Amino acid sequence: MKRELKITLAAAFALLAISPCFAKSSKAKKSKVRTINVAHTVTNVPYDFLDEKGNADGFEIAVLKAVDELLPEYEFKFHGVSDEELLIGTESGKYQVGTKGAWITEERKKKFLIPSNPLAASVIGIAFRKENVNQIKDLESFAKFSGKLIPISPQSAQFSVIQEFNEKHPLNQIKLVPSDVFDIADSYLWVLEGRYDAYFVLKLSFEKNVLKETGPYHQFADKLAYVPYKGIPTWPLFNKKEVELAAAYDKAVQTLKENGTISKLSLKYFGEDVFNFVSD
Repeated sequence: MKRELKITLAAAFALLAISPCFAKSSKAKKSKVRTINVAHTVTNVPYDFLDEKGNADGFEIAVLKAVDELLPEYEFKFHGVSDEELLIGTESGKYQVGTKGAWITEERKKKFLIPSNPLAASVIGIAFRKENVNQIKDLESFAKFSGKLIPISPQSAQFSVIQEFNEKHPLNQIKLVPSDVFDIADSYLWVLEGRYDAYFVLKLSFEKNVLKETGPYHQFADKLAYVPYKGIPTWPLFNKKEVELAAAYDKAVQTLKENGTISKLSLKYFGEDVFNFVSD
């Protein structure tokens, strides 16, 4: 009986001695989960925005949440911020990732780490007078028609898209006139008046401002037409030091592409697969 008691006590002491080790090991595992602060814009519907309850929502947010699910070593925490705060905060390291429907520019390449896989895409094309639908079918036919495009700010990524088009079509040029302002408020009116023949604009913007019944230019919906040109990939911006995180993101996004998650989310937020407009 005494011998059995000794064995029982010894086993109890052994468990007590081991328990802290288990607790320490469990705590260590938990501490390996790193919080990733993701900054996002708050009104960029349907890419990144805050819903009625103040929660992060949008296509890019949904994809990043799906990425988070595939990366147990990370926990993404989303922060709705201004455009300026996003850029400054991500560059400084306050946020490890920033997402704002960003196109790649040379300046952004210098300031941020750009992953291999884009996060979303912006479909861009031209709005023009509906009376010209038989002559204008795409950017090439528009260039032949007149090429008279609403001026674009050289600071806009759209400027470089037209530059690239002209480089590829030396005998069929679009008239690229630099604007001293980023947005020309009367662009649609200038097209309707005949001052210019097309406005290079995002498909979502045309749908929101012209096609939507509450849009400010909906009264001209029967006078304006639109044809898409291409999908421009948008990218999350990583802090320069986040090499491992960016690599993990790339691997996860590739999985989400292959299993159809990204296409399903695109249909949910855009009503179509925006990557169908992206060409290599």
